[in-house]
Amino acid sequence: MSVAAQDTEVVVFDGQPLDVEAIDAIARGRRRACLSSDQRFRDRIDAGARAVLQLLADEGVIYGVTTGYGASCTVPVPPSQIVELPHHLYAYHGVGMGRLLDAEETRAVLAARLASLCQGMSGVRHALLQQIEVFLRHDILPCIPAEGSVGASGDLTPLSYVAAALCGERDVLWQGRRMPAIEALQQAGVEPLALQPKEGLAIMNGTAVMTALACLAWQRAQRCSRIATRLTALNVFATAGNPHHFDALLFDAKPHPGPRAVARWLRRDLACADAAGRNPARLQDRYSLRCAPHVIGVLEDALPFTRSLIENELNSANDNPLIDAVSGRVLHGGHFYGGHVAFAMDSLKIAIANVLDLLDRQLALLVDSRFSHGLPDNLSAATADRSAINHGLKALQIAVSAWTAEALKATVPASVFSRSTECHNQDKVSMGTIAARDCQRILDLGDQVLAALLIAARQAVTLRLRIDGGTLPPVLAETQAWLETQIPLVVEDRALDRELISLVNALRDSSACSVLESGG
Repeated sequence: MSVAAQDTEVVVFDGQPLDVEAIDAIARGRRRACLSSDQRFRDRIDAGARAVLQLLADEGVIYGVTTGYGASCTVPVPPSQIVELPHHLYAYHGVGMGRLLDAEETRAVLAARLASLCQGMSGVRHALLQQIEVFLRHDILPCIPAEGSVGASGDLTPLSYVAAALCGERDVLWQGRRMPAIEALQQAGVEPLALQPKEGLAIMNGTAVMTALACLAWQRAQRCSRIATRLTALNVFATAGNPHHFDALLFDAKPHPGPRAVARWLRRDLACADAAGRNPARLQDRYSLRCAPHVIGVLEDALPFTRSLIENELNSANDNPLIDAVSGRVLHGGHFYGGHVAFAMDSLKIAIANVLDLLDRQLALLVDSRFSHGLPDNLSAATADRSAINHGLKALQIAVSAWTAEALKATVPASVFSRSTECHNQDKVSMGTIAARDCQRILDLGDQVLAALLIAARQAVTLRLRIDGGTLPPVLAETQAWLETQIPLVVEDRALDRELISLVNALRDSSACSVLESGG
């Protein structure tokens, strides 16, 4: 990642590799996007635009510049109409539906598209890159519908809303209000862009939406893994479980890196030695506790692999055609195909959903006195004379089962549902954007599951300490202390939705929830 030497709050876009953390930080408003001021970088970008103009002057044929789009590539465009073609591209692709991408997602989209264009292979002017930078600087956010991309020939429909907004058309969100793009630009003192040949195609014919969503999803997936590990440690303590299921010697015998890391974090959280030993009450806990490193470990092992796929896509020129300014060659290909992002998102969403299912099973043990080793039914903290009318976390466990079931249902791989589109020109497509949206939906449900498990763990640990006495290991004591500031003990029945919402918001703030994460 390229960072300005004197300003760590800035991410410099100069064609050098960026990572998912940079996109996430820009999306959350924690760092600013800034184009490189290096004249050599500017010259390299503008050389591509000049190469396109030279090809036009030489009467060369360039797809999407001197021809129609898609299956219409055999239709020549009269020279007098070439300048109008970019407008027609984003105009007829204005068919997006569904929810609008939120502010963080939209900033990530702008940053991802800017990263690709900075590779210098798209045949666009530096002025186009500057316009995207200006949108990020002023936080002028195109209103981008989430649905309508098949993930090959790029995220055409959603990115048409970016192209249009850069030119002062359609709507944007600015200063908390949805308004016409031209109105926001006028108020911000920004001139609308007039697209030159190839520039509409360069904005739209790429994987920026799926890649942006994937960057955000990856960060959330990592957080899910680390919090699920901490929750497992709390739940092992709460059920008087056997911590020696996580012995280092045991995991040396099956050395997948992910499970070994999770087991190591659990040993630290539970403050248990690696020496052989066992809980004298029972040899083996149920699978949702004993096999937690193996389940969470799959997600941990998926993270570095999927990161490499996402970051390769982020740092690629992924539109079509590409322009080599040095040789003047026009390279017609298929770099808009989002198969790697699709595979990354389909893989991650399965691993995440399995972790949520693990936590759902752990909660089922906690609330059932037949399996919780002395904890009261439904983790009720009601006094004996009030126990008949109090139901503890009964409904919370039902809700977690519902959220988990919906997450599992959404794991069907999107990438296998390719459809032939656009007169069979786009006859094999990636569905990468749908896969990314599926992954985000599972993560949204996952935040709800994690929030519910935090409430349950806070309750269960308190009850275990009351029953058995003793003290928590230091790491778990810190977590429990934080939870106690967020969640009053459930003694008399009460609605928990406000606390769930508050915890979900905390889970989406990396600085707020660091106390909940194992790892490091």
